[in-house]
Amino acid sequence: MQSPNDPPGKGPRPVIVVSSEARNIRDSADTVLVVPLSTSIHKGDNPTHLLLLAGETGLPADSIARAEDIATVRKTQLIAPRMGLRIVSHRRICELSAMVKIAMGC
Repeated sequence: MQSPNDPPGKGPRPVIVVSSEARNIRDSADTVLVVPLSTSIHKGDNPTHLLLLAGETGLPADSIARAEDIATVRKTQLIAPRMGLRIVSHRRICELSAMVKIAMGC
């Protein structure tokens, strides 16, 4: 998806859809919850960044999920992945959920 926070000229950013499957497939719901991914992996522990290996995401490189940037986006803003849709494990989605809570100060 194209993020409004990205600099001009930046290509689409990969995301993980983290909303419930019931919401994702419901025709009347025109939005989903997403967490953006970044390949800018910095050393050090950030409690709101989840390292995802390339094999988990299907992307060509390891990336981080930036839980502090969780967003609601319209389904029409999503672009089909070039390498096919991948499903991240439920365990990893729950790890992201805990990181979103940290980002919210909970």
